[in-house]
Amino acid sequence: QVQLVESGGGLVQAGDSLRLSCEVSGRTWLPAVMAWFRQVPGKEREFVAAIKKFDENQEYADFVKGRFTISINGNRDTTWLQMNTVKVEDTAVYYCAARTRIDISTMANDYDYWGQGTQVTVSS
Repeated sequence: QVQLVESGGGLVQAGDSLRLSCEVSGRTWLPAVMAWFRQVPGKEREFVAAIKKFDENQEYADFVKGRFTISINGNRDTTWLQMNTVKVEDTAVYYCAARTRIDISTMANDYDYWGQGTQVTVSS
């Protein structure tokens, strides 16, 4: 099995920066793609960013391009989401996700493992 644990959420002001972390444990070799999704009450979980472990190729949702950066450590067991210039509309629960297939997907249903989520609240 694969376990994902997120950390780093909290309350920040608009324009601030925040870094989320996702630690992988268990069968750490299984995930090929790591991603971040977010969800607000009453809405579907939406794709934020993803990174391939093999070549660190990245993909971003349009609404975070230029503001958020996804990265991964050398051991491939920790993934970060650097969130800069956050906006009130970035308020959500952020989830780390892992996919065993090697291609990036923006669809939540294509991911095999999920963390418990971390709340990010941006005040104006």
